[in-house]
Order: sequence, then C-alpha cells, then structure tokens
Amino acid sequence: MASPARSGAKRRWLVFLCGIVPVAFTAVLAIYRPGGFGRVDDAVYDILLRSADTRPPAGQVVIVDVDESSLTRVGQWPWPRDVMGRLIEQLRDLGAATIALDIIFAETDRFGRADASGTKGAATPDEIFARTLKDGRVILGYGLTFDAPSRARSECVLHPVGLALIHPREETNEPPFFQATGAVCSLPVLARAAGASGFLNAAPDSDGILRRAPLLAELDGRVYAGLALSAVAATRGARELALRISNVNAATLTIDDRSVPVDGKSNLLLRYRGEKKTFPYLSAGEILAGEVPAEAVRGKIVFVGTTALGTREVVATPLDTLFAGVEVQATVADNLLQQDFIERSPASTILEILVVLGAGFGLAALVATTGIVSGIIATVLAVAGVWWGAVWLISTTGLFLSPFMPTLAVLCALAGMTLASFTIEHGRAETAGRERTDAQRLMVQTLLSLTEARDAETGRHSRRTQQYARLLAEQLAKHPDFKDYLTPERIDLLSSLAPLHDIGKVAIPDHILNKPGPLTQDELAEMRKHPALGRDVILKAEQQVGIRDDATLAMAKDIVYTHHERWDGTGYPQGLRGTDIPVPGRLIAIVDVYDATVSRTLYRATMSHDDAVKFIVSGKGTHFDPAVVEAFVSVERVLGVVAQEEIVASGPQTNR
Repeated sequence: MASPARSGAKRRWLVFLCGIVPVAFTAVLAIYRPGGFGRVDDAVYDILLRSADTRPPAGQVVIVDVDESSLTRVGQWPWPRDVMGRLIEQLRDLGAATIALDIIFAETDRFGRADASGTKGAATPDEIFARTLKDGRVILGYGLTFDAPSRARSECVLHPVGLALIHPREETNEPPFFQATGAVCSLPVLARAAGASGFLNAAPDSDGILRRAPLLAELDGRVYAGLALSAVAATRGARELALRISNVNAATLTIDDRSVPVDGKSNLLLRYRGEKKTFPYLSAGEILAGEVPAEAVRGKIVFVGTTALGTREVVATPLDTLFAGVEVQATVADNLLQQDFIERSPASTILEILVVLGAGFGLAALVATTGIVSGIIATVLAVAGVWWGAVWLISTTGLFLSPFMPTLAVLCALAGMTLASFTIEHGRAETAGRERTDAQRLMVQTLLSLTEARDAETGRHSRRTQQYARLLAEQLAKHPDFKDYLTPERIDLLSSLAPLHDIGKVAIPDHILNKPGPLTQDELAEMRKHPALGRDVILKAEQQVGIRDDATLAMAKDIVYTHHERWDGTGYPQGLRGTDIPVPGRLIAIVDVYDATVSRTLYRATMSHDDAVKFIVSGKGTHFDPAVVEAFVSVERVLGVVAQEEIVASGPQTNR
C-alpha cells in the first residue's frame, strides 16, 4: 500500500496535470486563432473601448453640417452648385485650413442655371463651382466599389498617392490594401478643379459594428488615400508616404515623420472620442448667413457632410449605434493628428501566450498545493487583473491586448482541476465507503461469531433475521409514511445490522440461556436484560474508539435496544409506545417473533408458517405497528419459502 505522503503527492500531480493541459491547449489556440475567435476578440475590443478613458478631440477638426435647420433656411437637398460654392468660399474666408467634402457631386446641377447675365455660351453652374474649387484647400470625396467590374467604366478623375511599399524579407502574395473594381465619383470638371480627393469607404465588420477604417485602397494598380488621410496630408503638406509591411496582419504607414499602425489591409483601428456629436458641429445654414465666428473654423480641417433626416448616413460603433458617417471621417483625421492610435502590435500574440502560460501554470500550481477554494479566489483575482490590465493598456498606451485567451485559459484550468479534484475525492469517498462497509461487516461478523461461540442457536437465529429484515423493509418502503426513511442505503444497513439484535445474550448466564423449559420470574427478568446489555456493548465500543453520532452505530443501538418494545407500550426495556419506537425496532420485532415461532425451540413446539402469520396478525395494533404488519402480510409467502430453506439448514433455535 502506498504511503499517505506518496498518495497525496500523486493526487497533487494529477490535479496539476489536469490544469496545465487546457492551458497548453489554449496557448495553441492563441497561436492559430480559429475563425470564430475573431468575433470574440471584436466583442472584447468593444468592451475594453467602452471601459477605457476616452480622450477628447484635439480641437483641430470641425464638422459643418447640412442639418434640418440648414434645409429650412436654404431649401431641399441637394443644393444648387452656387450655394455650395458660397459655402466653400465662406469657409475659406473664415480661415479653414482644409475643406473635405463628405459629399459626391456625381450628376450635373439639377437646377441648370447659368450665370446672372443669361448670355448664350455662359458658364454652367458646375463650371462656376469648379472655379471655386480651383482656389484650393478643397478635398472631394468619392466612393470605391468592389462589385464585378462593369464593361462601361466611368470616367472618374481620381488622385492617386505616391506610396513606397517596403516588404518584409518573406514575400507574401496577400495585397496590403483592399482592391476596388470601380468608383462613384464627382463630375470630372469638379475633380480636376479640386486637384485632390479621397475615398469615403468605411465598411463595418460582419456584426455591423464599425471598428476600423481603410486609409489606403487600390484601383487599377494605383493606390488611393481615404478622405481623412488626404485632408490631413494636405493640411500638413505631407510629401512622403510609405507602407512598411510587417506580416499579413500588420503594417505601418509613414506620413513624413509620423508612423501610423494599420492592419494587413491598411485599416486603422479607430479610437473614438465618444458618442455622436463629440466633435464641434456647425450648421451650414449659419455659415452661409455669416453667423459663425472665425475662431470656430480658423486653422482647422473642416468636414462638410449631411445629417438631415433622409440625407444622412449612420453607422454603429462600439460607443454609439447612430454615428454619422461624416464624424467617422473626422475621427480618422483626429486620430492621425493626435497620434494616439489603438494598435495590435505584431508581438501581441506572443504577449497573450506568455500571459496565458503564466496565469495558467501559476493557477495550476496553486490549486494543486492549496486546493480548489484558493484556486477559485485566485481565478477571480487573475481574471479581474487581466481585464483591468487590458483596459489600462488601451487607455494609456493604445495597445490592444485581448484578455480573452488568458481568461479562457484560467477558467478551463480551474474547470479541469475542479473536475479532477472531484473525481479523486469521489474515488476516495467510494474507497472509504467500501472500507467502512467492510469494517461494518467485519464488526457484525465478529459479534455474530462471538454470539455463536456463546450459543450456536442464538447465532443461527440472528443470521436468519437478516434475510427476513431485507424483504420486509423493501416492502415497507413502498408505504408513504416510510419511503423517505427506508432508502436503499438504509435498507442495506438495516439488513446487515439485523443479526446484532440478540448480541446482549452473550452476557446471559448459561443456565438461563440454555434452560429447556419455561423460565421463572427471576430468570425472565434476567433474560430481559439482554437489550440493555447489547446496547451497553456498543456504547462502550463507541467510547473506547471515540466515535460520536455515527449513523451505523445509532441504527445498531436502535435495533438492539428496542426490538422487544410493543406498539401498545407494554414491551421492554423502556415501555415505548407507537411511533416513539424507532422504525428499525418495529421492523425487527416482527422478524424476530416470526423466526422464533416457526423455528424449533428448546421449550415449545414450532408453529406452521400459516399459524405464525395468524399469530403476528393478531398482534396488529397491540404488539406490532399496523403498517409493518400489513407489509409483512404482503411478503409472507416469500418469507415462508426463505424460512423453510433456512430452518432446514440451521436446525433448532430458542428465543426469549
């Protein structure tokens, strides 16, 4: 047999192993990242972004909004080109650094008005608007399409950027931009006049949440910039753009001396400044009316867009479900200006794996040495610490380190170790139960052997009552008043302990115990001491071993001490009445009398089985519990068969 120390070490090692296996598996998942985990990371990103401190805009970006009040002042949308020209001129006069139009002028002016002279050959409204654009500082917006390319290509005038691509040593076939198939753009006359443009595309993820926006895209082999990037580059006079590709998932866009972390498709993770209307909004109608002070616009990038009902485009973000599209462009520009990007660095996966292994192995070691309770406390603290750390990182450094994998690792480790501990403890409990059962059987057999050594007939009688007790108890368990008490476990216990009911007879003198005829009053009084003597044997054993409140010994004492009590209170040794008599005592009382009446005794002839049944039935409500008698009657035929077999094998018996 293994020593307790060795067994304990083995159990701890098994629990530790059941903890590190799921940790190692989680580390592998962190490396290969199954497809479904991307959505989980997106959800975790949203939680962290909502929990992190938001930073206010830098005050360098403002939105001019074609809102409901503007439509009330000026008229329905789209406005005539001359009105748009006046709006741009007014913004220039107010000192706007750059004017980025989140509007596409894809069709000629629907009002079709010439200049005020009305002379034949006069300039069209679009041509007049183009002259306004030529004065500079205006970025036109357009939309890229990604459907199957059309045979009839539109004549878009777009403005590609000069971009240096720096590839890693290991070439990848994956392009670092989204590849468009076409564009929806403003009229060529307007695009040529403006001289600068940027695409407006910013598609949400598969769950409908906009978390990132592309800064660059490719069309017909040429690279184009988004509206916000074009506006910032124009404002800062940027000359050099370079994209350094780290791997298929990460790259860095360099704008002169500024570095912008992007993903493998040149998307920028957006650091939203808050819910909608976080940026200053100026009404386009108030601009046209000259009601806005120059300080609100001077030196700033101005995005012109529409939020009036029926004209606006809204998207869902991690912070808001109704976020205006023009404010997305403003957010991108503000991120580029403030340089406080959120990024998932190429080393993020390595960091996550290190956290997974550190937290997981530490938890496994703790649980293996101190137990599950401390493991649960440590898990709660570890999960809280990992999430707090992730929020702190994204708030202070902009590094997005997902706490999902470390959380999954410690939870799986705890679950595995809890299951292992439960299984081990369950096995130990079963082993202890078997050992206890074996010990009980040994105790019963030892006491029975002692009884048989003292008086063989008493020993054989005790053994026969074991089978009778089981049959009667199983039948009695069907009664509503007894089904809760007579569980299968208690029936087994009662059956195994039934033979002990006459253990006290070992203390009765031989001349009384073996007397062939009736006993005198004094001898009968001495014989009736055997329930108390038997109980005293068990009590003394309890005291010597130091056992308290043991269910097995409690039932043994009930059987030994109360099997001669009577339902009407005339029994001995206590004179208990009715339900005051313990159930084991009531049940053994019948099987004891039944075996005594059908067995050959030393001082009277045996009864037949039928007569014994009648005798017991006659004692219903006086000697015996009526419910137990009814159960006895239900199984008396089976008892008769068992009795016949046992009595033939056992020989004569005496019972007092």
